[in-house]
Amino acid sequence: MLNIIKDRKIRFALVGCGRIAKNHFHALEVHQKEAELVAVCDNDQNALNTAVEQTGVPGFSDVNTMLDNITTDIIILTTPSGLHPEQAMTCFNKGFHVVTEKPMATRLADGEKMVKAADKAGKHLFVVKQNRLNATLQLLKRAVSEKRFGKIHMVHLNVFWTRPQAYYDQAAWRGTWEFDGGAFMNQASHYVDLIEWLIGPVKDIQAMTSTHLDIETEDTGVLNIRWRDGTLGSMAVTMCTYPKNLEGSITILGEKGTVRVGGMAVNEIQEWHFADEQEYDQHVKTASYETTSVYGFGHPLYYKNVIDVMRGEAQPITDGREGLKSLELLIAAYLSARDNKTISLPLTY
Repeated sequence: MLNIIKDRKIRFALVGCGRIAKNHFHALEVHQKEAELVAVCDNDQNALNTAVEQTGVPGFSDVNTMLDNITTDIIILTTPSGLHPEQAMTCFNKGFHVVTEKPMATRLADGEKMVKAADKAGKHLFVVKQNRLNATLQLLKRAVSEKRFGKIHMVHLNVFWTRPQAYYDQAAWRGTWEFDGGAFMNQASHYVDLIEWLIGPVKDIQAMTSTHLDIETEDTGVLNIRWRDGTLGSMAVTMCTYPKNLEGSITILGEKGTVRVGGMAVNEIQEWHFADEQEYDQHVKTASYETTSVYGFGHPLYYKNVIDVMRGEAQPITDGREGLKSLELLIAAYLSARDNKTISLPLTY
């Protein structure tokens, strides 16, 4: 059951102590008056030792052992994406809520199983989409929702980042179809999320991909997009930018507005022009921020929502069903690239 927790801290345990885990540790530290980390788990002993040293909580090398020996409310999954479905369903069966990093799964059917398992267990499935909470994108979302662009004519997204061969060689699961997905599914996942979250349901996808590094999946790709309302758009992604991360951006061109949010990770509002004026336009300059990380600063804000949901004071910003929307787009893109044809949504079997 979706029990409301009012009289104590929300308890979390984390599985997968890799590079993104530190963002979750930091977010929980920010909310230490409301939340606490009670355990960590990783089958890589070095990663586990580092996490235990950093957090001061017990460490486990096996997820089932951890689940059977801790008292907690929510399990955080920062493991390889292909492991999320099985691990999430195990957590639900043992009575825990789940926070999972993106993407929620590498197969659409597995994502749907996760949602059904959460429903059956009466538990929350939170899918992390922290970029939605960046100040720059919150302003853009508001402008779109208020229809300040009028008719949107064109949308374009760029993700020009760097992931050298050494990055993929860190672990055998990186760059594999089974556990990771390629540049679209992994690194650019949050930008794929913007396609539906900002503009609306997609009608058609055309994609082409290529691989320049020694990995299974794509490290470079392009999308053509047609939304149901007739808007056209495109997306260009590569992990082969030299010598470092260059740009993560979205540009929206409408009959009454033009906006470009760029920088390394949609952290700078570079163009903001509308036919009308609104009081929040004055916040455009202060919304931009410096960043050395493509992850942004949204994890603490995301955890604020998770805590509020567990207190019975809010609805999830991105639950499993919301997570399925971008996963469906990703699978459609891969089908299009594989079969060299236009894929229409929703996907049918």
